[in-house]
Amino acid sequence: MAAPTPAVGCHWRAMALDDLDAVLPIEQASHSHPWSRGNFADSIATGFYMPCLWQEQRLLGYLVAMPGVDEAHLLNLTVAPACRGLGLGRLLLQALEFWALRQRATQLWLEVRQGNARAQAVYAAAGYQSIAVRKHYYPLDGQQREHAIVMCKSLATAPAPAAGCG
Repeated sequence: MAAPTPAVGCHWRAMALDDLDAVLPIEQASHSHPWSRGNFADSIATGFYMPCLWQEQRLLGYLVAMPGVDEAHLLNLTVAPACRGLGLGRLLLQALEFWALRQRATQLWLEVRQGNARAQAVYAAAGYQSIAVRKHYYPLDGQQREHAIVMCKSLATAPAPAAGCG
């Protein structure tokens, strides 16, 4: 699998602390319970995979994923509201898969809100399967909670690097 190529005029860059002023408004506009600056800062400090897709100085979308033993876990994938429906979510998922294969992951995991049918459809179209429900996983307003759908995608085994390559 080749690295995903963004559209003309777009580029990938790893999320850095300096990017959080662009990330947080998108996060807050996109989620009922958004990640905080501290959540992102901790993820950066931990070294999680956090690619951002930019068009010049405009942030289009980002994801946060963590490696595990033989797997990777998608923690956050967000496309700027004005950019939804353009295939950027699929492009971010391709970047995730490319990275996961390079980490020798054999599976990708994620949770998605039960009520987020649009995201579930994007994940299903990318080859993820619903395998379980985590009851009362996500906070809602007040004391209410929302179930999460657990989804998983099996990956082809990544080829071994050529001799002398790291």
